[in-house]
Amino acid sequence: MPKFMKALNNISRSQAVFRRKRVSASDLSSAHYAFALVICREPGRSQEELARELCINKSTAARNLSTLEERGYITRRTIPTDKRQFSVYPTEKLLSAVPEIRKASLEWSVLLSEGISEEELEIFSSVLTRMEAKARELTEGGE
Repeated sequence: MPKFMKALNNISRSQAVFRRKRVSASDLSSAHYAFALVICREPGRSQEELARELCINKSTAARNLSTLEERGYITRRTIPTDKRQFSVYPTEKLLSAVPEIRKASLEWSVLLSEGISEEELEIFSSVLTRMEAKARELTEGGE
């Protein structure tokens, strides 16, 4: 199993390098790409929801969102029912960067899966989805 996890980590880090070379928004990191995609897919989510979606702790989410806000990629608005929480919205700057991020991610997926049959990809995807669900179950409620 450790070899399996190392391979997944290496693939993830390689994807970050690949996307970095293809996305012109040079002040975005690979962690910011994940935020960008989730925020643009569903604007108005709370910081807490984003942290849960991305499987990171709340303080890491807050730090990344502060950076994105400082650089003009997002705006945060207080949630009227809970003044301690913020809803996160993309700015035009983020909305214009997301198509490049999506294109680079799709290109990576296509290149990475070359030579692998559809059947193998479906089985692999199914296994990973089950493992992801288990990982979320094991860490639910904790940071």
